Amino acid sequence: MNSDHPTQTALLEWQRRLHSIEGSANAPVCMPRLLNALRVFLVEDSVLIRERLGEDIASAGRIEVVGYAETEAAAVAALQAQPCDVIILDLDLKQGNGFEVLKSVRADHTGPRPLVIVFTNYVYPHYRSQSVRLGADYFFDKARDFDRVREVIEDLARV
Repeated sequence: MNSDHPTQTALLEWQRRLHSIEGSANAPVCMPRLLNALRVFLVEDSVLIRERLGEDIASAGRIEVVGYAETEAAAVAALQAQPCDVIILDLDLKQGNGFEVLKSVRADHTGPRPLVIVFTNYVYPHYRSQSVRLGADYFFDKARDFDRVREVIEDLARV
């Protein structure tokens, strides 16, 4: 990985901070802002998926992972404090669920409306319809759609 690229440098710092966090796993992690980058926030409790997503989307350039949360409460608190352009949201979290995070995000009328990508292993039709009803913009299957998430993020970063 070329650490001269500002987005990759930020990703390396994000990964360093991710691995050095001590204390509560519920604590959200927020990173400093890169100028002119698409700001992405991850709500995902799997470290492996979070790392893979972070690496995949940040390597595209002009994309910054600004933070992550593993629980509903941490996600709601972090998203109220840290503005972002895109939220990648798992439905099954360590505590709480993604539906409640989505409700909170859509109920917050204080800033620009972030795009929400639900990214889950629970691809049942009723979960899809519930996600769309609550305001999700995309609904992807973790087992089949990893590349689709990156494509959507890259397309948004080009705009």
